[in-house]
Amino acid sequence: MEILRVENLMKVYGSGENEVRALDGVSFSVEKGAFVAIIGPSGSGKSTLLHILGGVDTPTSGKVYMEDQDVYAQNEEQLAVFRRRQVGLIYQFYNLIPVLNVTENITLPVLMDGRKVNEKRLQELIATLKLEGREQHLPNQLSGGQQQRVSIGRALMNAPAVVLADEPTGNLDSKNSQEIIELLRYSNKKYGQTLIVITHDENIALQADRIIAIEDGKITRDEVIRG
Repeated sequence: MEILRVENLMKVYGSGENEVRALDGVSFSVEKGAFVAIIGPSGSGKSTLLHILGGVDTPTSGKVYMEDQDVYAQNEEQLAVFRRRQVGLIYQFYNLIPVLNVTENITLPVLMDGRKVNEKRLQELIATLKLEGREQHLPNQLSGGQQQRVSIGRALMNAPAVVLADEPTGNLDSKNSQEIIELLRYSNKKYGQTLIVITHDENIALQADRIIAIEDGKITRDEVIRG
């Protein structure tokens, strides 16, 4: 079942001689529960694509459909709800709130949405992410790997349709990088979460079900590795 569809996506910066096409006619679809890696050199347009998929940046033209919903046909308020409920974003630099502890950072999207925290899901996530005993710790009391685990918990807390990770291991050593990818893979399987990871690390990409390569704003390769 298709969960995400992108049609002829364009993102243009500047105009005339200064025009830069960050995305140039990108089209693809993703099945529910898939693990897709998007690779490409720096400046290829992969992060721009991820931000547009997540409702963080707007396309110049083209369409993004998530669960058959035209994402950019929504107004600002609807788009904010979409970002909170249907997308889980994981960044390279964690983006945790320094004055909030582990539990507060993980549950922030739910509280911002004015909803009650699902305690069972919270405890399950904390156990899965190996954060037991760290619930009251602030971000500066955690290692880089632990901070990234918290940001994964925050992304998964709302049970979003799609989890988008932008270089989630770019700030970590190889041991922590592998652990984080294994965690994402585990959540992908356990919760049926659709996972799209931007990475420049070939080893990480090869753990996905499918690799999409982007260069100069265009898809140059789209390959299913495992069914």
